[in-house]
Amino acid sequence: MADLTRQNYYQIAELAADAWNLSVANLDLVSKSENVVFRLDTNEGDTLVLRIHRPGYHTLAELQSEQQWTAALNQAGLHVPVPRMLPTGAGYACIAVPGSDEHRYVGLMEWFEGVPLADILDETSDESVVADYFRQLGQIMAKIHNQATTWTLPNNFQRHAFDADGLMGDSPFWGPFWHLPQLTDKERTQILSARHAIHGILSNYGKDSNPQNGTYSLIHSDFHAGNLLINGNQLHVIDFDDSGFGWHQYDLAVALFHYQGSPLFETLYKALIAGYRSHRTLDDDAIELIPLFLLIRAMAQIGWTYARPELNKSDRLPGLIARVCAQSDELGL
Repeated sequence: MADLTRQNYYQIAELAADAWNLSVANLDLVSKSENVVFRLDTNEGDTLVLRIHRPGYHTLAELQSEQQWTAALNQAGLHVPVPRMLPTGAGYACIAVPGSDEHRYVGLMEWFEGVPLADILDETSDESVVADYFRQLGQIMAKIHNQATTWTLPNNFQRHAFDADGLMGDSPFWGPFWHLPQLTDKERTQILSARHAIHGILSNYGKDSNPQNGTYSLIHSDFHAGNLLINGNQLHVIDFDDSGFGWHQYDLAVALFHYQGSPLFETLYKALIAGYRSHRTLDDDAIELIPLFLLIRAMAQIGWTYARPELNKSDRLPGLIARVCAQSDELGL
């Protein structure tokens, strides 16, 4: 796999713009993480998001399925990415990487002008403000789960699963977190014991997708505050790249994960649950599993970070390891 340069990405973006027959006025690289994201302004006055997908993470069928779901969510009245199709009607362009035999899939979406909720929360300590945003977040999350549990999947719809095996199996989707070299023997033993216990709990819990009160369906799976854009009173959900089949409590846990230890955590938790319950049933037994899913998120973050050394986030690992060990102790795992 080629180690692409900034120039390579601009070349790919320009070739993709040609595939969409766009007259480009300006092209700005705005994010280079796992995927590479550009802001594209056309001479006709349109502003678009151009996303170059990393190789090996999703097949074309899986990318098309993500786009089908976001299109259906938009039709259901949710504020999520709006795809821009190629002149052929296809959703993605397959662009050859200049100077190599590789290719990248590229998608195009309408630009949404907004401020990340994470930035807003970092700048305010007003409890009523943050509670209101988390109440809205809970409402939107519930509406997404409502759509997912009633939607008839298109033929050949393909997305990964965050089920017991996908989270805690031998080859979890975000990587084998117990292989981390930084773990002591004691930590590895504890984490493996917790992993085995969690796999059993999730397997026994099952995959109820009942439209009224089920807790398993398509989920966003990366519902952190950086993936929510605010414009006035409108909250727009972005980045469905990790979306797949999973438990609704995982979405709730991801939204809360960053704020564990914050003096506002209890306020955010109550507001999120209240907002969610105003649009979808969530019984007490389901809520009682949220601490378990907070632990699962920490484990997944270890696997994700270990598998992506190029992102230079290894400084997070000691804190994640300590969190996993402390929370597994608290839960008696």
